[in-house]
This record gives sequence, C-alpha cells and structure tokens, in this order.
Amino acid sequence: MALAAVGLLIGRIVSALENEASLIGGVRDELNQLNHELTSMRSFLEDADKTTVQTQGEKTWVANVRDLAYEVEDIIDEYMYYMYKQKVYGKFTRFLRQIVYAPKNLWVRHRIATKLQKINSMIKAIPERNRRYGVDRVGEANSSSQDHQRRLPNLSESSLFFKDDDLVGIEDGKKQLLDWLVGKEESQRMVISVVGMGGSGKTTLVAQAYNSRIVKRQFDCFAWITVSQTYVVDELLRSMIKEFYGGAKEAIPTDLSSMSYRELIEMITNFLRWKRYVIVFDDVWSSNLWRDIHVSLLDEGLGSRVILTTRKEDVASSSFGVKSHVHYIKLLGVSDAWNLFCVKAFSSNPNRCCPQHLKTLAQDLVAKCKGLPLAIVALGGVMPSKYLESEWRNIYNSLSWELSNNPGLEVVKTILLLSYNDLPYRLKCCFLYCCLFPKDYEIKRKRLIRLWMAEGFVEKVRGRTPEEVAESYLMELICRSMLQVVKRNGSGRPRTCKMHDLMRELAISTSETEKFCVIYDGREANDEEESATNRRMSIQSIGRELQSWNWKGMLKLRSLLVFVVEEIALPLGLRLLRVLDLEYARIEVLPEELVDLFNLRYLNLKGTRVKELPKSIGRLCNLNTLDITNSKIEVIPAGITELRNLRHLMMRQADYGIMDDFHFGRGTTTPSNICKLKNLQVLAGVEAQPDLMKRIRNMTQLKRIGITKVREVDEEDLCTAIQNMSLLRRLSVKVIDEDEYLRMDALSSTPPCSLKVLILVGKLEKVPCWFHSLQNLTYLSLRWSRLTEDPIPYIQALPNLGLLSLCNAYEGGGQLCFSEGFHKLRILNLWNFPQLNEIIIERGVMPGLQQFYIGKCMQLEIIPHGIEYLEDLQELQLRLVKNELIECIRGEGSKDHQKVRHIPRIYQWRQTPVGPKYELLSRSTGPACVDLKLGSSLLDFECHFKEVLEKKM
Repeated sequence: MALAAVGLLIGRIVSALENEASLIGGVRDELNQLNHELTSMRSFLEDADKTTVQTQGEKTWVANVRDLAYEVEDIIDEYMYYMYKQKVYGKFTRFLRQIVYAPKNLWVRHRIATKLQKINSMIKAIPERNRRYGVDRVGEANSSSQDHQRRLPNLSESSLFFKDDDLVGIEDGKKQLLDWLVGKEESQRMVISVVGMGGSGKTTLVAQAYNSRIVKRQFDCFAWITVSQTYVVDELLRSMIKEFYGGAKEAIPTDLSSMSYRELIEMITNFLRWKRYVIVFDDVWSSNLWRDIHVSLLDEGLGSRVILTTRKEDVASSSFGVKSHVHYIKLLGVSDAWNLFCVKAFSSNPNRCCPQHLKTLAQDLVAKCKGLPLAIVALGGVMPSKYLESEWRNIYNSLSWELSNNPGLEVVKTILLLSYNDLPYRLKCCFLYCCLFPKDYEIKRKRLIRLWMAEGFVEKVRGRTPEEVAESYLMELICRSMLQVVKRNGSGRPRTCKMHDLMRELAISTSETEKFCVIYDGREANDEEESATNRRMSIQSIGRELQSWNWKGMLKLRSLLVFVVEEIALPLGLRLLRVLDLEYARIEVLPEELVDLFNLRYLNLKGTRVKELPKSIGRLCNLNTLDITNSKIEVIPAGITELRNLRHLMMRQADYGIMDDFHFGRGTTTPSNICKLKNLQVLAGVEAQPDLMKRIRNMTQLKRIGITKVREVDEEDLCTAIQNMSLLRRLSVKVIDEDEYLRMDALSSTPPCSLKVLILVGKLEKVPCWFHSLQNLTYLSLRWSRLTEDPIPYIQALPNLGLLSLCNAYEGGGQLCFSEGFHKLRILNLWNFPQLNEIIIERGVMPGLQQFYIGKCMQLEIIPHGIEYLEDLQELQLRLVKNELIECIRGEGSKDHQKVRHIPRIYQWRQTPVGPKYELLSRSTGPACVDLKLGSSLLDFECHFKEVLEKKM
C-alpha cells in the first residue's frame, strides 16, 4: 500500500532534478547518478504496486526505499533553499556575498555531495541485501495472497444463505429489484446494476431478490457468478455453464476444462435458447465485462435479466445496448443500523436488548459505522464477549487499530482495502490526503483540487490544465464510492464531499504506518519524535502536548493544515513547507519567516484575522494558490506581481452580519499591474480601478474573475476585457453602490461561450440583450437589479440553467409567472421582492426542481400556484413571509396542505428573542422548533447564500 506514496515522491524528486538543474550546481555528477537510480526504482515500484499483499521482508524493503527517498528530498530541498537565499539578493550584493562566503559555499556543496554519495551507496546496497535475505522478487503473488483472494468470493457468496431474520433495512430496495426482475414492462433482455461502496449490502440485497419465490417461479434457469478484479473470460464462461447445468440438474460436461472460447460460447447459447434466465455477476470492477460476456447471453424476447453489483458508478451507468436500470444502495438509517447491531451484539439477551450501562457507548460505536452494514455486523460480532464498559470504550477509541489487528474485524478492512488497492497509482495519494480533514468535514471540491496540485499529486497531461486533471481524480474517487458527495451545485457537479468514517480510519491507519501524514486530534498522545518524521500534519485540537512540542524538530514537514477555532501560535522554522492551510484559524499576524518559504505552493488565510500580507511576499516564487477570502486584508502589496507561478488568487470579503444589505460583499485593492501574472486562472474579489480596468483586457488566460466597485464609465473597458477572455467560465460583477447602473450593453456580440456562472450585482435598465446566447450557463444570480420588466421570459429558455437566484431583481409588478422552460433547474431562490404577491408555476415547467427558497416577500400571502406539479421538490424554505402563508400549509387540515404534502422538508425561519429559529412544517415529522445553532444540518438561507457567494464571487 505504501508503494504509491513512495513512487510518487520519487517521481517528484526526479522532476525537481530535471527542472531545477540550474539551481543545483556543483553536485551534478552525484545528482545524475541518483536520478538514474531513482527512475529505475520508481518503475519497479509501479509494477510492485499492482499486487496487494506483501511479505514482511517486502514491507521492510519498501520502508527502506521510502526513508531513502525522504532523505533525498530533504537534501535537495535544503540545498535549493540555501541556493535560493543567495539568489534573492541584488546583483551587487550577490557578487559581494560570493566573495565573502565562497569558503562556506564550497563547504555546503561538499557536504551535499558527500550525503548524495552515501545515499547512492545505500541504494546500491538494497538489492544485495534483498538477495541475501531472499527478498528479491517484490510484488510476486505468494500463497498468503492467493488464500486472501480465495476468501473474498466466499464472503460474497455467503450472502446467498442469510436468513431473513438477520437482515434489516432492505425492504424498499428488494421491492424495487423485484419490480424490475418480474415486471411485465419489458420483454427484452434487461441489465440491472446495483452500485454502492464496499460493505454497503449490494450482494445481500441482490441475493434476497435472487432467492425469492416469485423469481424462482418466473425464470427457467439461474446463475450466480462472482467476478474477481482480474477475471479470465474463459473461466467465467465455465462458471456460467456449471451454474446453469447444476441448477437444471443436468450433467456438467467432463471435458469442460479443455474447451476453447468458441466451444464454451456455443454450449451456453445452446443451453439458453428459448429459456428465460436470470444471471448475477457479483462485484464487477470493469465495464469491459459486458463486452466479454454479452455474446453468450441470448436475447430471445422472453424477459431475461442480467444483474451486476459494483462499487463503481461508471460500470453501473455503462451503455449496455439494452434497456438498463441502476439502483443506488442507501446506507442504513439510525434506527435500522441500531437494530442490526443489536441482533449481532446482544443475540443472547432477552429481546436482543442492549444493557442500559452500555447503551451510550454502543450507540456511539454504531454511529462510527455510518450505516455501513458490513461494519455493523462485524462490530456486533466481536462485542458479545465484551461485558465491561471499559472494553467497549477501548474499542471505540482505537477503532483504526482494531481494524488492522482484531481478527473479527479483518473482513471489514479486507473489503475496504479492495477499493483502495484497485485505485490507479496517483489516486492512492489523493485518497490518503483526504484523511487530513476532520471527521465528517465537508471538503470543498476546489480546495481539495488546489491542495493536490500543491502536493505534486497531479500529473501533466497534454491539452488539459492541472485543475482539469485533478478534478478528474476527484470524480474518479467519487465514482468508486471512496468519497461521498454531500452537496452539488446547480449543474449537478459535486460542491462538497466527505469520507465515510471507516474509509477515513483505514486511510489514517495506512498513512501513519507509511509516514504519509500524522493527525493531532487530541484523542491520544502523539509521539513527538515519530511525528517529526512525517511529511504532513493536520492539527484538529490544541492540547498541552502540542503546545509543548519543539517545532524546530519538525523541519521535515511539508504540509501543515490547521482546523482549530482556538487561538494558535504559528510554528517557526518550517522552511520547507509546500502547503500552509490556516482556514478560519484565529491568527492576526503572520510570522516574518513566511517570506522565506520558497517551497510554498499553497497559502490559505481564508477567514483569519490577518490584516496585511508581507510587503516582500514576492519572494514566495513557487506560490500557486493564495486565498485571503474573508480575512481582514484590504490591500494587496505590490510584490504580488512577482509571483509568476500564481494560478489562484481569491480575495473577496463579506460581512455576514449585513447579508441583506447591498454592501454585504466587497473586494480587495490590488496593484494595477496585476496583469503581469500570466499564469493566473482565478482572480476573485478585485476592486475596479481606472488603470486596472484598462489593463485587465490583457488577462486572456483567466477562467474566473470577480470585480467589485464597477462604475458606469467602466462599461466599455469591462466589456472589452470580458470579450477577450475566451476561456472565462465564471464572471461576477458588482457596481460601486446601489444607485449606480450596471451597464454591460457594450458586450453586444456573443459573450465567452464557456461561461457557466454569471453574477450581476447592481441596477439594470433592462435585461442584457446577450442573455439568450448563454447556452452553457448553469448558475445565474441577479441581485439588486430592480428591473422594471419581468426577467423570467429572458432566461426561461437557457438550456443548462441549474440554479437561479433572484434578489431584489424585479420591481415592475406583483406577479412572477414561470410559464415555460427551466428544464434543468434544480435550485430556485426568490429573495427580497417587496411587491410580489403571486407566484405562478405552469404544469411542466422546471420539472426537476429540488430546492425552492422564498424569503423577504412580505406581500406574498399564498403558496405558489402550481407547486403541486413540482414532483421532485425535496425542500421548501420560507423566511420572513406573512403568517397567512404559513398557516395555509401548517397541519393536515390547512387549506393548501394537499398541494405541499409531497415535499419531504418544509421549513419556516422566524426571529425570536433568543435568536433565529426554524420550524419544521413537513408532514414526515410534524411541526418542531429547531435551534439554528444546533440545527446545523438544516440548509438555511444564510448558509446557502454564504456558500454560493464564496464559490461564485
């Protein structure tokens, strides 16, 4: 498992040796020799990584390679740091320093050369040592690995024999599968895919449907095939013959093992002719399976069914050339998870009840499983022998250790490791990196992408930007059920994601073993000496132990992420850092040493109290990302223009205390020659200035720009700049004050065709004439537009619009009518319409709407006409509306209850003397008041607008 991390590190070192040769003078011969050795070693590691089980000797070999690679990285980075310090001075000063410090320079180069020679000798000694101790064929399968592979099909096929009493929470899924299996809607062959993360109960669910009496009555023959990750087609065909013939009580041909591929196909097709069959392919890892076996599965129009179970969404959604359905496994809810655990953990107790003294701990332990059936069953299976509260607490506190060392939980780790081991080389590091975020933390897509880039995980792909490649990595992890999507944006793309608790425990265990990272969360003592050898640290709690640490011993640290809300003193001397993420940390002053971090790629000061950046920030020559969003920084120093590698600059400021006010969001003052940054992709939250508006037209490489304090006189320069930005995907423009007109009519020709997000904040005389050409737009926000004409007819035909937010956008009348279009709209916000008294939604309009927010519409007394047509609507929020509107939907006897009874969640926001409250009006749970501070799971207006604006401004 460590091979990917080590191999990627070696690749980064080799790249540094090639790209920074001019900086690493004086030790060229040693570096060239080392380069050749490391390149060969990396190729060998990539081959070895394709196997999953290593002997103890092999693990020692990998550990030796890892430690050597880390040492090489330290030497090179420290030498480059030394050479960089010589480079930052002026020419005359450098000349004097070269004379004065010539002896020291020679001594440093000699010391580096000696270290590199020693490492080269150590690398060459590894193969000899391996041969001496019999570890010379790393990565070859052994008997242990073969036994391991044989056990996996047994685990899956045991689901065929589960009793109904042992199962909970699968009734709805079973009903859906049976409808597809025996329904009369389709007489042609059909493919049914069941997809979910490892251990989620896919096989168990399918087995229940497969074994049901109604299925056995309606089909002529059956087969259950367990597919390995490295299947052989001929062996699959032989398994199919054995299953079909055995189920029909027919003799299995004795010469089966010697039959050719063609003979096997002929035997299966002859057997299946004029039969209605159902066949299950369990645990499919590749969409190539259908290509390999579909020719053997006849389609006689009899309603045969093929079922696939898989962890990968791309397999489930493959084009099979026939009608297909996909069922997404839902993890167990709290009640079902608890019932399943009690069945396993307290089977000998009366009514399978949990003893009262263990109940709190037991519930916490079940919560750790996050609804994953395999984990619940395995944990329940090891707990019957535990009687003491202390034993239960030990299991809870050391779950990651238990996963690796408790035989009863081996099955959980085995199943989860299958997904990890199947990941492509680079994605393993990307996955492990996610465990640096706290438990249940919602990781924003773009933040994760930029961190991966800074870490060097993203490979160069011709024709694609690093951001695009990194996003493909993220989508792959989501597709493989390694990460869970929490929220999506209007176009359906993931906005935030998180790790399942057990996936995170697995990642933590692997990361700590391989010195990939260390996490300080206050749960248990971290060894300072051991932590000092790790390359990445995540601080999630501040305790006495951390405060007493000697940070000077952490010089090897490359990444530091802080997730604490308490005040924290930044450690000094971490001169080789690549990543410094301090989002929302309580710091006010940056240490002077910050500008010496020449290796720094990523600096996140979002939400901190920092008031100014160092004037010499231009010395951070490798910086890719600088995020000062919602900090106290109002002016960017001139040195920013020296950061020629900068790709992402986010500077938007917001005051959430005045969210209803026009001046809620503002920008930051930058030097007018910011256009010198030719690699910049994102420029968000910049204040408009006359010189800047004229020069910005040269930044044709921008993909996202947000400008504030725009004046009418800036129209021509602004529109010319936008027209030149052919790659632009996100555009946010805000005028200087609410009485200033936002004029963008000069953008008369087609705006950038790639534009997906558009936010206009300011008074509009009319809807811009170029709106109709925004064919790729997925998000549109009009704020304080105060149009006198209805904007709806101008935007209803936009084919890809997924999120529409209108805030004080229309003053022309009391009615908004959605009469047609909006076919892909998922989220609709209507906010601050002082005169609005009626909303009309015609049948067939916005059929896919899922979230609907209405706020500060004090003339609106009735629920929108036609809301009953929105069958997919999941959430309706009402904030600052008349009580008459609330009363018409409160309770089953209310006037309009029938129109909204299909909506699972309906919330009313109201202000109370003790703070804001949400009242849940939905029929599923009945009215209930929720404290806003405690009800963090509720998607309220303020949180929604905050997240949207953070992404789009």
